[in-house]
Amino acid sequence: MTEPAHRPTENWHSVQRENLTRGEKAADWLRNGMGSWLFVGGFGVVMIAWAVANVVGYAWDPYPFILLNLFLSMLAGLQGAILLIAAKRQDAIAAALAQHDYETNTAAKREIEELMEINRTQLAILQELRERDAAQRALSPNRD
Repeated sequence: MTEPAHRPTENWHSVQRENLTRGEKAADWLRNGMGSWLFVGGFGVVMIAWAVANVVGYAWDPYPFILLNLFLSMLAGLQGAILLIAAKRQDAIAAALAQHDYETNTAAKREIEELMEINRTQLAILQELRERDAAQRALSPNRD
């Protein structure tokens, strides 16, 4: 027999969530926020409000909205960096999950191999018992 298999039993996601740094939590929160319909709708409302306020009211950023373009460029650069941070974390999570799956599968394989060995032993015992029974029946045919 081989050594007893140890299958990982803890919830991987809970353990990882507890070990996140403040920056990783912030990147996840921002990524989830920027990838939502609420963000898209709010962004559209802000763009329309900016344009209307600068066309109809006091024009602190008259058409062609150069200040707005500057803010949007800065936002795009910041969003790109945040998304890259979040993507890097997702890659690390995928690699760790793959390792966890490998360890679980390896432990399960060892357990299955142990069970198959037990099964082979049981089949051999059954075959030996059948042979003994057949031999005993051959020696005393009127026993039935």
